[in-house]
Amino acid sequence: MAKKEYQIICDAIASISPYIRFVGVVGKGGNLLAYRRRPDLEPLLNAKNTQHQFSHIAIKTDLESFFDKSLGEVEFVWEERKKVQTISFAIDKVRVWISIDKKVIRSEMLRIIDSCLPIVKKYSK
Repeated sequence: MAKKEYQIICDAIASISPYIRFVGVVGKGGNLLAYRRRPDLEPLLNAKNTQHQFSHIAIKTDLESFFDKSLGEVEFVWEERKKVQTISFAIDKVRVWISIDKKVIRSEMLRIIDSCLPIVKKYSK
């Protein structure tokens, strides 16, 4: 998939909700292929920790693939932390990683997930 398509994915997902902080497409090696950050937003992670987070996503994606045959492929992962919520979606060998304001109610999180699924499916093979 071309870098242009990754940016289209980021832009489409970022437009779903004003509560979305960041959308990034993370490659197999943990490299950031495209992203969209909400304007005037202070990141929660510094540059070094951001790279560690993306490397973690890549390693986790690789490990999860061992169970795909038995359990099926991962459709999405929703993680709640003290300061932020994250969702990640698999598109082939890359991962779309989204951070969302912590204060968002669950029904809005579910709306965001439901709105992301058709975008992700469109670009999955």
